[in-house]
Amino acid sequence: MAWIYLAVGVVLEVVGTSLLKLSDGFSRIGVGSGALLAYGVCFVFVALALKAIPVGVAYAIWAGLGTAAIAVIGMTVFGEQVSVLKIVFLGMIIAGAVGLNLITDTRT
Repeated sequence: MAWIYLAVGVVLEVVGTSLLKLSDGFSRIGVGSGALLAYGVCFVFVALALKAIPVGVAYAIWAGLGTAAIAVIGMTVFGEQVSVLKIVFLGMIIAGAVGLNLITDTRT
């Protein structure tokens, strides 16, 4: 169940960051409030995940996958620049998070 909580946390963090972009510097209060709500609920789910997943692994996965996902959204939805190196480095972020998980004993 902890991995599901962590996955929900990642999704909510990505939603929050996307809404933050759409809030136009909080000039759109409703959208900005949605970002804050998504972040708040995200932290609840990450906290639940931390009951069973070591903090180093959970944070690396949460931050790494969230970063990679929002970078892809930036390129596909918000029209940010795409480059081969950007894709390579995003792959490295994901590989690092997966690799850390693979070498860590998550049994507690």
